[in-house]
Amino acid sequence: MLFNSLTFVIFALVFFTGWSMLRTRPARWKQAYLVTASLIFYGWWSVSYIGLIIASGLIDYSCALGITRFAQRKRLFLLISLAGNLGILCAFKYAHFIAENIEVAAALFGYTLQAQSHVPSALDALPVGISFYTFQSMSYTLDVYRGRLQPTRQLLAFFAYLSLFPQLVAGPIVRAAKLLPEVLNPQPASAQQWDEGLRLIVYGFVKKVVLADQLAPYVDAAFAQGNTSGSAGYWWFVAALFAAQIYGDFSGYTDIARGLGKWMGFDFGINFNHPYTATSLRSFWGRWHISLSTWFRDYVYIPLGGSRRGVAWGVAAMTLTMLISGLWHGAAWTFVAWGALHAGFLTLERLTGVHERLGPIGGRVLTLAVVLLAWVMFRAENIDQGLTIIGIMLGALPGAPSDLSAATFHLVPIALLVAFALREAAVIWDLGWHRFAPQRVARWQPIALAALACAAIILRGPPAQFIYFQF
Repeated sequence: MLFNSLTFVIFALVFFTGWSMLRTRPARWKQAYLVTASLIFYGWWSVSYIGLIIASGLIDYSCALGITRFAQRKRLFLLISLAGNLGILCAFKYAHFIAENIEVAAALFGYTLQAQSHVPSALDALPVGISFYTFQSMSYTLDVYRGRLQPTRQLLAFFAYLSLFPQLVAGPIVRAAKLLPEVLNPQPASAQQWDEGLRLIVYGFVKKVVLADQLAPYVDAAFAQGNTSGSAGYWWFVAALFAAQIYGDFSGYTDIARGLGKWMGFDFGINFNHPYTATSLRSFWGRWHISLSTWFRDYVYIPLGGSRRGVAWGVAAMTLTMLISGLWHGAAWTFVAWGALHAGFLTLERLTGVHERLGPIGGRVLTLAVVLLAWVMFRAENIDQGLTIIGIMLGALPGAPSDLSAATFHLVPIALLVAFALREAAVIWDLGWHRFAPQRVARWQPIALAALACAAIILRGPPAQFIYFQF
């Protein structure tokens, strides 16, 4: 069930009507309602998916209680949790990838294997959002193991936390320490939350259906069928289009999810904070998909030792974390290469401090250039296409005229990209609403929201699934 669909609009109307009727009911009634609605939302793609999230939740709910009750065996319960969650994730997300690479490795030694033919057909389809809710569920057990969180014995509350539909399939990944107390004692949304939620939902839809969906056809045409034709300028422009598209798509989803959460009385926290204005790649990762970045920091990088064991160890831990992050995004070497590119430049930053020597402007230009180069590998259909395009962008390979150039340099993508760039520049130059008198902002806000809502309807692009649903 897509946010940008009539089906979801009907679902949301029915849900919030029922939610408002439960304002004075006991917490368990609200929790049962949240679980039921969320499982209907998730099962809309496939009823079989419901069993996976229930299995993942039962594993972590039980293991968390076991960690507390049998403290001397808490490591065993943690291992069961990790094995269960990662086993399910790897089976559905990486089975074919692993089998394919076994075949390639065998071929290098002169053997022919048909490993992929032995992968069960049940693993052919990737369940929507499995990476997100798996990480959210695992963080619960990990925090209980570390003594940072007391497990709940209320099964309904736990599943309401885990399956909450606004952020279920594409984040943000909300920690139990933040969200579970709100789910245990749900409170009606305040007037301020309704106002903030409306703004977030409208902004989110504009980002998705106007910015992302309008740019998607141009980006898709550029990368289609392994195309590498085009000049350096052409590919830098395409990379910028994809950067705007994926930001509009993913941050748009996050805004809608946060807005719906506020209407329910919950706060999911900021997941994007103008990442393309970052003056360093480290700052970029503090602004892009913040819930995932902090997840990898807290549960992978720091447990590996972080920077506590010296520079060399810190670089190794960071590199491994980025490679795992790349693989988390998809079962393809292009994603691993994307993580490797970020790891390489993060290492350069750490060892040389180049971004600091360039100053704010130079740091932003260099960071954005690196991010765009890495986005090419992220979007490329294969490693060869990604490397070739990056080579053309850097001048290491000659470019070639492309029949797609005229279509890509159409007025629509140029206008959208300029508008997006000006919006981000306004953040750098501090030209926000807060510079105006509060009463003037309050007077014009309804008109601005109405205009944006109309834009989302009139200027929407071809309907498309959210990019991060595939992860």
